[in-house]
Amino acid sequence: MRYLVESLALGALRRGRPVEQFLGGSGTAESPEVRWVEIRPVPEGFVVVLHEDEDIGGEDFCDLHGLPGVEREDGEQNFGREIAVVGESAEALQLAEQELGAHPDRWCNQGVAGGDYLDYMRAGRPDATPR
Repeated sequence: MRYLVESLALGALRRGRPVEQFLGGSGTAESPEVRWVEIRPVPEGFVVVLHEDEDIGGEDFCDLHGLPGVEREDGEQNFGREIAVVGESAEALQLAEQELGAHPDRWCNQGVAGGDYLDYMRAGRPDATPR
């Protein structure tokens, strides 16, 4: 089972486990990128992090966590942009869905969203990931 129903995603977060979701391709033809969102527990609540990484994966490599971040304007590598820290797990899911376009039925346990990235590559890297 790749996707978590909302109650399981909320339960994972409450147990201290991150959830993630592949959001699709971005960037340009010359500099292709992929976007994915991660929600992880922190002492203050739950942090929502948007990752924008170089799309360098292939059939033999689809680990989103292993992709290099897109270089920032200051020349440093981007390891994810913190969108917000919120107090409740449900609020974090809702924020990611409203602000980043995450889909409520496509949350995965940490490390599992790479399967969606692999599907994206096998589909020829379409402009928009089907929902």
